[in-house]
Amino acid sequence: MDDFSFYFKFGWKHIISAGALDHQLFILALAAIYVIRDWRQVLILVTAFTVGHSITLFLSVKELVVISSRWVEFLIPCTIIVTALSNLFLKKFTPKTIRINYFLALFFGLIHGLGFANSIRVALASDQSLGWGLFGFNVGLEAGQIIVVLVILISSFLILNILRTNRREWVIFASACAFSIALVTAIHRWPW
Repeated sequence: MDDFSFYFKFGWKHIISAGALDHQLFILALAAIYVIRDWRQVLILVTAFTVGHSITLFLSVKELVVISSRWVEFLIPCTIIVTALSNLFLKKFTPKTIRINYFLALFFGLIHGLGFANSIRVALASDQSLGWGLFGFNVGLEAGQIIVVLVILISSFLILNILRTNRREWVIFASACAFSIALVTAIHRWPW
């Protein structure tokens, strides 16, 4: 149980800490198009991200996939940029039109998993219980993401219902915030 607790905290801090801004921005870009009544879809969305994240984390720990950390650190803000841009092209927020976010969460979760792989690879590779460690990490990651999503959904509820902001304007604002910070980060992390 100590291993689970250790890795749970590792996963939790991976999303909740101040150094996790890139993951928080990605979740913002993903969740900006949803409202509080869509909470089930958003939970599926963050779970898809966790699945993608854990696949590449496992492959990286086993050294089946090795990609230069410079490229991964550059690609992470690029995932935020693409997700935020896709939000800007949405005119209607129907289940059919926002379904692309499930693909983005899973696919871009693969890239985000590579980003963290270098940090956790040594701990997991030297641990006898790789499966238990990955499980604890993913549960902590998922719990942290749920908290971030709750903050986003509650914020959107307040902005849409209390401040009476148009939903499309909220999506544009949230996506533009995520986009602009990610663009600056991508420029700073340019791999050449």
